[in-house]
Amino acid sequence: MLAALGKIGRLENRLDWLLLSATVPLVLFGLVTMNSFTVESYYFARQITWICLAYALFLGASFIDWRWLRKSGAVITFYFAVLGILLSLFLIGQVSKGAQSWLALGGFSLQPADFMKLALILVLAKYFSKRHVEIANIRHIIVSGLYALIPFGIILVQPDFGSALIIFSIWLGMILVSGVSKKHLALLLILGVASSVFAWSFLLHPYQQKRIMTFVNPLADVRGSGYNAFQSTIAVGSGEVLGKGVGYGTQSRLKFLPEYQTDFIFAAFAEEWGLIGVLIFFLLFGIILWRIAKIAMVGATNFETLFGLGLIIMLLAHFIVHVGMNIGILPVTGLPMPFMSYGGSHLLVEFLGLGILMGMRKYSLSFHRDDVKNEFIGPQ
Repeated sequence: MLAALGKIGRLENRLDWLLLSATVPLVLFGLVTMNSFTVESYYFARQITWICLAYALFLGASFIDWRWLRKSGAVITFYFAVLGILLSLFLIGQVSKGAQSWLALGGFSLQPADFMKLALILVLAKYFSKRHVEIANIRHIIVSGLYALIPFGIILVQPDFGSALIIFSIWLGMILVSGVSKKHLALLLILGVASSVFAWSFLLHPYQQKRIMTFVNPLADVRGSGYNAFQSTIAVGSGEVLGKGVGYGTQSRLKFLPEYQTDFIFAAFAEEWGLIGVLIFFLLFGIILWRIAKIAMVGATNFETLFGLGLIIMLLAHFIVHVGMNIGILPVTGLPMPFMSYGGSHLLVEFLGLGILMGMRKYSLSFHRDDVKNEFIGPQ
């Protein structure tokens, strides 16, 4: 009995219950939305399996002491292992929606690009935490950029522009919070913009420019490539303030809105729940980001803090791009909404990341500064 109470007490101290509680309604919102338009419960039943696995992974990771990641080569090993899996997709990958980015495992499929996002956060957190004293040197932008550029290129060729965009966002975001020289970063960005302008003006043919413009502004061709985005904006707007009610979203129920369980789940949710539901959804997502930031700011070392900030960047980038493409202001890239969209890969990565953060949270509250020496962020 005492042992059981002790385990419960350790669990209470280890977990951030507010953060965990905020994920539950988001997961339920996704389940209800994907199950309200079909008689068959194919997506609903499979998603329940993924959710159970994701929460189990979260709890398991929260009990691990992750301090060994700072000193071991496990982070680099994980990074290159996922990189190898990404390369193997060109030989054994499963094609879905025109992209060879899925790995078939029995009756399930995983998208290795999602695991690369977590691997990149870990490797950049470790890289920057070891070099914070000399972080202003431009070589750290270049080296860290190579860590991101390799998977970015592989994922882009698959092609999976959405995941490639998140890889770039993680690198850029962690660069900005790591303390690198903003002058050096601005110089590289200017060179990138100049190269893009040159390619647009002198290298691309008119038909290629037209394809890019249609991609950037899908609503310019609502009968062609912009059809999905157009239907998505109709769904969001038709929800008005109170929504049409669960199961009564006409755009989704009548199949005008495609991929309502994945790419356009926000639009399907907004149509059913309206502005009130969307505001509740935003509030819950904001609570998750706030709790992650709070935990990151009391990290024992730079590594823990940068990992938490990287997790925020990944989730926020997914959120912004998904909502943006659902309301027609960003290109349709096929990115899932964190915690809501159907799919196992992104759920496993999101909850694994949160579980690692919970494990870090335990020792960040009672660390010894003498043990971490120069890795500690802030005044001694």
